[in-house]
Amino acid sequence: MKAMVIGATGSTGELLVDKLLADNNYSNVTIFVRRSTGKQHSKLIEQIIDFSNIETYKDLIVGDVIFSCLGTTLKAAGSKENQLKIDFDIPATFAKLARENNVPAFVLLSAYGASSKSKVFYSQIKGKLEDSIAELNFEKYIIFRPGLLVRKGSDRFGENIMVHVLKMVNAIGLFRKFKPMPTSLLAKKLAKAPRVLPNGTSIIELHKIFNFAK
Repeated sequence: MKAMVIGATGSTGELLVDKLLADNNYSNVTIFVRRSTGKQHSKLIEQIIDFSNIETYKDLIVGDVIFSCLGTTLKAAGSKENQLKIDFDIPATFAKLARENNVPAFVLLSAYGASSKSKVFYSQIKGKLEDSIAELNFEKYIIFRPGLLVRKGSDRFGENIMVHVLKMVNAIGLFRKFKPMPTSLLAKKLAKAPRVLPNGTSIIELHKIFNFAK
């Protein structure tokens, strides 16, 4: 399979790229980035693009499956407008162009609680993105909705505190449904998903991800 990845420099996306490159089921991996990652591999194709003008690169968005791991925080984005561009506009545009180029499969890294009807801005964006991609009718559409992620070297103070708290309460048998997930494990599950899931829409909720495709 020929894979494409957007969000390839994020905490999960970077690990996903490594998993795909190591997987013999993938013949090549194309990543779309703002600047060179410096990563070298015989199967890696690095496309440096202007994300404000994605349509220009439509002819490059071809393959068997596209993975979207793109996402940010409101703090990092600086405003709701910027977060909307990153978390919705960019992946939605890639999905549209991929479908126009007959890419059959799309794997979306979404989030727990994603819903277009949510009162929470972040959850609402993720839900609207899920719905927007669903309307494109990919042959295979896979949505992952993880909860808190354990990111190596993360500087997200609030997230780190919540991970620590959840680990403590999990240890005494509470809130195990919300067990924090290492990004390395999530990346492994994402890479396997297009190979093991059937056509149609599959939604992998956070409590199912740990046991998915063991």
